[in-house]
Amino acid sequence: MVKVGKKAPSFKLQGYFNNDFKEYSLEDQKGKWLVLFFYPLDFTFVCPTEVTGMSKHYEEFKKINCEIWGMSIDSIHSHKNWVKELGGLNYPLLSDIKKEVSTMYNTLIEEEGVSLRATFVIDPDGIIRYHLVNDNNIGRNTKEIIRVVKALQTGELCPVDWEEGQSTLGKA
Repeated sequence: MVKVGKKAPSFKLQGYFNNDFKEYSLEDQKGKWLVLFFYPLDFTFVCPTEVTGMSKHYEEFKKINCEIWGMSIDSIHSHKNWVKELGGLNYPLLSDIKKEVSTMYNTLIEEEGVSLRATFVIDPDGIIRYHLVNDNNIGRNTKEIIRVVKALQTGELCPVDWEEGQSTLGKA
């Protein structure tokens, strides 16, 4: 079972990015922050708003040394066609077609064969620092994910509604 404060389960998956199919491994992200987000399916209703929303804010993530990977149970070929329809993305979509990673990360809805909307923030040492699961009818707040990454990067205690530039409560 995945838990905040524990090592993120390792995986290698095929993904699609920038007109190319490639293998993606969690170990390749050492030294960087990673937002790994699961979504149910390509070509659905809420998912394109999230996937393009994350892409729209990609430069903000990049400025804070944070990569983004999206993941669903769709094939890499479905991802390729969907990304083309969406007009491109600034980060890869990974294919968990065998549903192994969604199972490891406890996001799979077995009866439906799709993943919940789950967000994981993984630190440069591969530790899960944040985990949030939404009902599949509700999209995520990208700005809140950026705020959380920034708060985690302070290494300090951040009070409710903390924003970058505000005082923290000191070291944990």
